[in-house]
Amino acid sequence: MLEDLWYKNAVIYSLDLETFMDANNDGTGDFEGLCNRLDYLHALGLDTIWLAPFQPTPNRDNGYDISDFYGVDPRHGSSGDFVSFIHKARKLGIKVIIDLVVNHTSDQHRWFIEARSSKDNPKRDWYVWSEKRPADWNKGMVFPGVQKATWTRDKESKEYYFHRFYEFQPDLNTDNPEVREEINKIMGYWLELGIAGFRVDAVPFILESSNSKTGGKPKLHFEYLKEMRKFLQWRKGDAVLLGEANVLPNESKKYFGEEGEGIHLMFNFFVNQYTFYALATADTRPLIKALEATRDIPGSSQWAYFLRNHDELDLGRLTDEERQTVFARFGPEKSMQLYERGIRRRLSPMLGSRQQTELAYSLMFSLPGTPVIRYGDEIGMGDNLELEERDSVRTPMQWTREKQGGFTTGNVPIHPVVDEGYYSYEHVNVEDQRREPGSLLNWMTSLIRMRKECPEIGYGNWEIMDTGHTQILGMRYTWKNKILLIWHNFEEKSLELVVPEKMAGASRIADLMSNIESVVDEKNRHTITLEAYGYRWFRDYRNCH
Repeated sequence: MLEDLWYKNAVIYSLDLETFMDANNDGTGDFEGLCNRLDYLHALGLDTIWLAPFQPTPNRDNGYDISDFYGVDPRHGSSGDFVSFIHKARKLGIKVIIDLVVNHTSDQHRWFIEARSSKDNPKRDWYVWSEKRPADWNKGMVFPGVQKATWTRDKESKEYYFHRFYEFQPDLNTDNPEVREEINKIMGYWLELGIAGFRVDAVPFILESSNSKTGGKPKLHFEYLKEMRKFLQWRKGDAVLLGEANVLPNESKKYFGEEGEGIHLMFNFFVNQYTFYALATADTRPLIKALEATRDIPGSSQWAYFLRNHDELDLGRLTDEERQTVFARFGPEKSMQLYERGIRRRLSPMLGSRQQTELAYSLMFSLPGTPVIRYGDEIGMGDNLELEERDSVRTPMQWTREKQGGFTTGNVPIHPVVDEGYYSYEHVNVEDQRREPGSLLNWMTSLIRMRKECPEIGYGNWEIMDTGHTQILGMRYTWKNKILLIWHNFEEKSLELVVPEKMAGASRIADLMSNIESVVDEKNRHTITLEAYGYRWFRDYRNCH
């Protein structure tokens, strides 16, 4: 039964250890600090944490350049600290998902050190090599404008190795059965330590055949996803795979599997990009098309919806004209843009108003899938555009008005705290917002609770309602004889809509976020008023108790 799938009604919180909480006061976050803040996450109503890489690393790419998959970087503590953290999380009913970064390793990983040492070394075929520089050596970069190539000559072995990301992150050859077996060991190791699943980094590149990396259209081995899924379920039946795959809607089913035998959840980048187009233009029609385009997935599969994450806001799936429209509204300066496709800002300063921030999060929580929120967005944290690339949105969590925002008592955190302007830690922090009833933090806590009380979104069926306004998105969910009605007004002025009783499902409906009810008029219609950037969640009054 769908109700047995815990991820269908989950709320996921994304965080990096190095920017969340530092108990050791050495300038970087650690498991002891995170353990101390689990009560805060529990009070928010969160049930799942997505934890960015924390394994040993040279840390040239925020931990995504892993040099040992079976441990904890000393900056973050020990394996014992990790187990203590998992123990407390389990006691609080919080599941933990960790990043599975197996598309590549650090060039400091012992596997690559062995592989480059000799062409006859057993680890040689664990990576992708070419005697001559391929013709497309400077094509297919993940970070255009910053990254110069995908093939780099290794001085030791005198051959070229492939790297979809930075040159210090050589790609693993997942065509090799030994590599696949090692990835199973990595998954099995962390599952035994109590995690609930993996956020699988760069899924399409994991599936990419090594034979297609020297030219031509990449060939993807989707059967490997099924292998990973099968191993995962053997080891832990309810563990999940949350995939990062920024692909077009018609390609999504290959990742989920025709019968849901592939990845469990996948980030919906397509809807994410058209969400920001709707926020920029107040035109919901392209967003509706994006929702309909991604509707058809297996029943056991699930989309994960998000607004911002640890990367840039990728707008690569929009048309050139659409992208420029979003740039003009949310990232007009070149310093705000990145990789010729995205915006490197946090949500609150990008949108610029509390009203539109609430609209955006209410929308995201109401979409047919699992919501994922980024640390600090619950208090409206800002960004630091003086930092390079994606580091602008990776500043330390702002806990208090104390030095370094309460993140650390050390002098130098790994990234500087936002300490100037409207979004400085003196003005935006958890401690102050906890005590302010009308704060964004307390509003977000209410939103999370309400989402958990609306299983229709995770388990039910949905349809788009005709609102008579292109600026208003209306969605209707049905599940177990319950009807949930949600409207969002993207316009900066109030609008009114008329809803027939037949569509509403009841003559008396109640607003789930405020003490408001609507009763039909003599023509059996509800009249709903939405303020500028307004939102309403309604349910049959009889089902609101």
